[in-house]
Amino acid sequence: MSGRHLPSWLQGLLWTAPWWLGFLLFLAGPMAMSLYVSLCDYPLLQPAVYVGADNYREMARDPIFHKVLINTFIYAAIAIPLGTVLAVLLASLLNQKARGQALFRTCIFVPTVVPLVATAVVWLWMLNPQFGLVNHGLRLIGIEGPTWLASPGWAMASLVLVGLWGVGSPVVIYLAGLQDIPESLYESARLDGAGTARQFWHITLPGISPVILFNVIIGIIATWQIFALPFVMMKGSPGPDRATYFYTMYLFDNAFRLLKMGYARAMAWVQLLIILLLTGVVFWASRRMVHYRGA
Repeated sequence: MSGRHLPSWLQGLLWTAPWWLGFLLFLAGPMAMSLYVSLCDYPLLQPAVYVGADNYREMARDPIFHKVLINTFIYAAIAIPLGTVLAVLLASLLNQKARGQALFRTCIFVPTVVPLVATAVVWLWMLNPQFGLVNHGLRLIGIEGPTWLASPGWAMASLVLVGLWGVGSPVVIYLAGLQDIPESLYESARLDGAGTARQFWHITLPGISPVILFNVIIGIIATWQIFALPFVMMKGSPGPDRATYFYTMYLFDNAFRLLKMGYARAMAWVQLLIILLLTGVVFWASRRMVHYRGA
């Protein structure tokens, strides 16, 4: 049968076959299998045994699960606002016309292209309480630095600090948003007597609010999946008093150390629901705070 005699719906399916076949084989199929395994007792080296919602019930009774949930929430609640404020301020500074502007932008962006493992190793040395550059710098001004990664009170702060090191990627996105704001708005504000602070608050922030929303969503996804930095810096351990034991680290341990693949898959689905819920809350809260041009 020639192509011109095929029904239009079948022709459409054939033309879009590369997409929907790829979707079924590489996304929908694995997700369906993952959902089924989350309902099983699957020790990885033996066949999966269906147990219903037992894995999800176990989470409600698992104190370590509660601990990693709280740790990840605290990390996200600190890292996302700090990262957003720092990135917006750096982008605003880098958007000013000055000598060496390209060099400064490059210096801010370079850390983001360094592999996370290499970044973690470098900071592991810099935060060394005896020989690290951070404590050495503090001693020069008469301050005795803490044991950054060995203290429950400072371990989380250390990871937030290291996370801010990679703020260059959102800075580049904010720069693009800043350059899209019409200069005529600033000229009108200056004619009306508005100072720099008022221009920033009433023009700059509303102008880049869609970009802020985008970066916050990306930040939610990234912080709730944080793994490489704490895993390398804490050498695979939960940290002091499990202070740096995050959700994805516990998921990894259940899957590949304890061989509780069913429980790990259930954790992965709960993680997905948490991210979707937080994303939905941010979208709902942004309805009055995000301003789209022409809207």
